[in-house]
Amino acid sequence: MSSLTLRWAPEWASKVRAFLRALREVLYGMTTYEMEKTVREQRTELADLFTLIVFGDLIGLPVLPPHYALRLLPSIVPELPGWKRRILREREVTELEDFHLH
Repeated sequence: MSSLTLRWAPEWASKVRAFLRALREVLYGMTTYEMEKTVREQRTELADLFTLIVFGDLIGLPVLPPHYALRLLPSIVPELPGWKRRILREREVTELEDFHLH
């Protein structure tokens, strides 16, 4: 009888782990997913604004003297293609605000 219970123990343990993982994901989705998504969007918008202020001359908007921008250039180079794509893409009027239908 004890060998039978030992054979079933790994199966039950994996099922309990899978259930707890699913429960954790459901609780995460119910409590913090939307907040985390909003924080990520705000962080991206602030990073885009900073890059626009410092490197606006790359798209024709000179703001800072190039000397200061050149000192920051090595840390920004990997993000430039994505930033240009986000800044220069056409947007619809409805994209300016989030419409929450609660």
